[in-house]
Amino acid sequence: MRTVSELEERLARPSAGLVDDLARLDGDIMILGAGGKLGPSLVRLALNATRGGKRVVAVSRFSEPGLADALASEGATVVSADVADEAALRDLPDVENVVFLVGAKFGTQGAEHATWFTNSYLPGRVADRFRHSRIAALSTGNVYPLTPVTSGGATEETKPDPVGEYAMSCLGRERVMEHFSEKYGTRLALIRLNYAVEMRYGVLVDLAQKIVAGEPIDLATGQVNVVWQGYANEVTLRALLHADAPPYLLNLTGPELISVRQAARDLGRAIGKEPILVGEEAPTALLSNAGRCHRLFGYPELTPAELIEHTARWVSDGGPLLGKPTKFERRDGRF
Repeated sequence: MRTVSELEERLARPSAGLVDDLARLDGDIMILGAGGKLGPSLVRLALNATRGGKRVVAVSRFSEPGLADALASEGATVVSADVADEAALRDLPDVENVVFLVGAKFGTQGAEHATWFTNSYLPGRVADRFRHSRIAALSTGNVYPLTPVTSGGATEETKPDPVGEYAMSCLGRERVMEHFSEKYGTRLALIRLNYAVEMRYGVLVDLAQKIVAGEPIDLATGQVNVVWQGYANEVTLRALLHADAPPYLLNLTGPELISVRQAARDLGRAIGKEPILVGEEAPTALLSNAGRCHRLFGYPELTPAELIEHTARWVSDGGPLLGKPTKFERRDGRF
């Protein structure tokens, strides 16, 4: 993957399992937040997996010039709408399956009220509006506490204990949607995603950029999970079949715990520059155990070693980036 077109093609390449699962899924699919960081690739993946057998409705404000037209030309039914507007939300078509991607993280420090509106209030409005649909809603592993690195990470049975207002608002998303699932019997899957990466974004990009710039890498958060974004997109769609009342919880990340120290060294070796490592690893980190996900859907197509190789080449070659650092090293929940 050396160009954006090659990367986008890989992100939107469906597995046989996804094709089979979406063939079993009754009704069309609506993706709310289709213009965000992962929305376009997820729309394209759904289109490729359904092969015209279902309508794929892409809903967003579409602030990126040309994106709405591009998705429409590829077969999506494009609806330009702000789902935070009550009238716009009410006027959306009734669709049997809804994927909810809308959320706020970056820049939430200092705009906490807006964060709570987007992450807690708005999901409730969507759950109420689509009470008769099956919903897969993207959440985050940030709802969990920091766990000992020797524990293997939080499982779906781990009690939520979010650190910071962003993570609290995300737990608010889950609780409010859970309320409507309980009230109406709405089938819901809550997907707790941690550390998705592709060549333009993610923990590995953050590390590679610091290495290239000669900036120090803080090792306090010494372990992370990483998972290929294409796999995360696929699981999000396949989770629709598992939506239930009460809600189905699913951790989504890679199977390995990755040493930040070793990942930086491997990236540095591939880039040709020694990383500057500072500090020592803390005994805890934000980690998730996605064993349930892997039992259901198999393992990610790309391994951490392959992701490191692709990321190092991309950043070294000056490939375009999304400009959204993950701030994975933050341990106080302030993003």
